Amino acid sequence: MDIDNFKKLTLEQKLSEIKYNGQILGPYERNNENGGAKVPGDIYELYDFFVYLSEDETFVVPSRRNPLPI
Repeated sequence: MDIDNFKKLTLEQKLSEIKYNGQILGPYERNNENGGAKVPGDIYELYDFFVYLSEDETFVVPSRRNPLPI
């Protein structure tokens, strides 16, 4: 699966992909779009891209780059 196909999935399908095919890389706090407090979650490696999953599992944000420091 590539990142474009992943973006087309429903939230439930995305969560399933992360659960069964993702590898957790570590915790991450993502900036809030509205400039508010950071949102805690985790970064997963999934196929050839990375996915941020919020702690409450309501936000799933795929990315082509790993936001965690190496």
